[in-house]
Amino acid sequence: MGGAILSGLRAAGVADLRVTTRTATRALEPADGLRVLVAEQDSDANRTAVRGARLVVIAVKPAGVTALLTEIADTLEPGAVVVSVAAGIPIATMAAALPAGTAVLRAMPNTPSAVGAGVTGIAAAPGTAPEDAAAVVAAFRTVGTVVELAEDRIDSLSAVSGSGPAYLYLFLERFTDAARRLGFSAEEADALVVGTAQGALRLLAETGDEPAELRRRVTSPKGTTERAVAVFEQRDLGGIFDEALAAAIARAAELAAG
Repeated sequence: MGGAILSGLRAAGVADLRVTTRTATRALEPADGLRVLVAEQDSDANRTAVRGARLVVIAVKPAGVTALLTEIADTLEPGAVVVSVAAGIPIATMAAALPAGTAVLRAMPNTPSAVGAGVTGIAAAPGTAPEDAAAVVAAFRTVGTVVELAEDRIDSLSAVSGSGPAYLYLFLERFTDAARRLGFSAEEADALVVGTAQGALRLLAETGDEPAELRRRVTSPKGTTERAVAVFEQRDLGGIFDEALAAAIARAAELAAG
């Protein structure tokens, strides 16, 4: 996720970016406006990266958030804003590892941020200065759409938009497999399925119509589409989504509990 955000910020022309990676094998190539520090080569890399920074994005696995914040706490500039993209780690847990008064927010972007088409949920702690929240919102708007919400809703948002690309990719994966079982080549199946998905989403975006309405227009009474859609409904597709989202939210709660 950190890489997706970085790609989006760079594509948007954001300058003076500093990023740390754990190992040299995962290091990015330095470029204009981007400084890369490797932790295995420089034990002070994380502290160097945040020194003088106005906005600090924490993009490590949930288990590593508290240790990282503790490491950089005494290096943060007064007035620095810290935002984490880790699932399940509450603002209170992060704030406890940082100097009193540090602005702490949570953001939950998704991987389309890498191409400027992300959806990011942002939650600020109560009492966060409006200008601090605005700085985070502005940063993530460079990589897509931002939804501001209370922290108690961010795990639900993560289950929908944060994990959502995986659900869509899984659907396309299974759809493509089914097309191949009908005798289409891999190339043909990809063209049919991916092309259909791209066209359908473009139609949705450009018409502004509800998905239900667009589905209705394709589904002629007593036709082939109606018969296929009935199979999805008989398998309780809505219930499957409810169960899947509940599982994602439960996992976020487990992460928060440690």
